[in-house]
Amino acid sequence: MSYTGWILLTASLVGLSCGLVGVFLILRRMAMMADAISHTVLLGIVTAFLITRELSGGHMLIGAIIAGSLTAVLVQWFHARGVQQEAAIGVVFTTLFAIGVILIATQVGNAHLDVKHALMGEITFVPWNVIELPGIGEIPEATFILLLVLSVVLIVILAFYKEWKITSFDPGLAASIGIPVVFMHYLFMSLVSVTTVAAFDAVGAIMVVAMLITPAASAYLWTDRLSVMLVLSSSFGVVSAVVGYYIAVWLDTSISGSMAFATGIVFLISFLCSPKHGLLARYVKPVTMSDS
Repeated sequence: MSYTGWILLTASLVGLSCGLVGVFLILRRMAMMADAISHTVLLGIVTAFLITRELSGGHMLIGAIIAGSLTAVLVQWFHARGVQQEAAIGVVFTTLFAIGVILIATQVGNAHLDVKHALMGEITFVPWNVIELPGIGEIPEATFILLLVLSVVLIVILAFYKEWKITSFDPGLAASIGIPVVFMHYLFMSLVSVTTVAAFDAVGAIMVVAMLITPAASAYLWTDRLSVMLVLSSSFGVVSAVVGYYIAVWLDTSISGSMAFATGIVFLISFLCSPKHGLLARYVKPVTMSDS
């Protein structure tokens, strides 16, 4: 596969995974949790580096997952004790991210690990960091990890589809019929953490947040059916990745930033043109009724 092909495939995998997970974030009114986790994983990455002094390896993934899970646990802990969820997310997010930034500034030194890299990612380097797979050959490590994560996301969503649907729309009903709501919440937060961590190094925090929230918000405007929303959201993620790449080539600018910008374009089109919730539909319907 060509250099451009690997970048597009990697970004599309991010769009697929984040688009699927993002639907449930939107339905559960937890969109800002995506922003929180995508930033607080920085603390886990920095901590793993300080322990091992190596910038690559499974320890970085483990550290980031622990940090993401810690974010979810702390937010839930504060919320259970009377703090509003938005406020809990804001406090935990800013505190853990600030600790990560301070550690980078004071402890990391000359290593290639900085806040800019964390925010914008290094998707242009993805095709060069390859691993050898038996029977397949060389494949970028980030692409392979994202393929595994997408598989996990699909398996978990399909295996617990009914539970996700009920707990997202009516947690009270879910608890009354015996569905373990707390377990499902933490399972979902773990899924968000794993998805965020897998995409974090390749595309950076900004694109992770954009891909988790905006395609799902766009899909929400087009349909009220969960299955259709999942398909639309993941499709919008892929479209944003491809369109964003060619915008970046055209303008000679950041690829991740352009892909995040493309998600905004998709949302704007959805906001204007969706048949049920679109801005244009609100003005067209009354006219049609009066004419009839």
